[in-house]
Amino acid sequence: QVQLVESGGGLVQAGGSLRLSCAASGGTFSRAAMGWFRQAPGKEREFVAGISWPGGTIDYLDSVKGRFTISRDNAKNTVYLQMNSPKPEDTAVYYCAAAKEIYSLRYAVCDYWGQGTQVTVSS
Repeated sequence: QVQLVESGGGLVQAGGSLRLSCAASGGTFSRAAMGWFRQAPGKEREFVAGISWPGGTIDYLDSVKGRFTISRDNAKNTVYLQMNSPKPEDTAVYYCAAAKEIYSLRYAVCDYWGQGTQVTVSS
């Protein structure tokens, strides 16, 4: 089975920056849209950012546009989320996800999920 492992989460002050990474391993992994979801306590999980295979199309949650940047390195089976100027409202557990043979991640049923990494933004 493919495993997704996130890293890079932690504490950050508003106005700082943070970079999350997610590496896929443990099986054949190709032609998959990849991206990030997040979930805050008491709230539903929401889509944050997605990138198509091989990387030509990018989609963001409106509230993070201009602040977050998603990218991927297909040779390393890795996707990144660069978080600039994070806000306290961005505090959540961030989950990496992938959907094989799917163009857009936003409405896809994801095949793989990471364990999640906590991002806490202080004011």
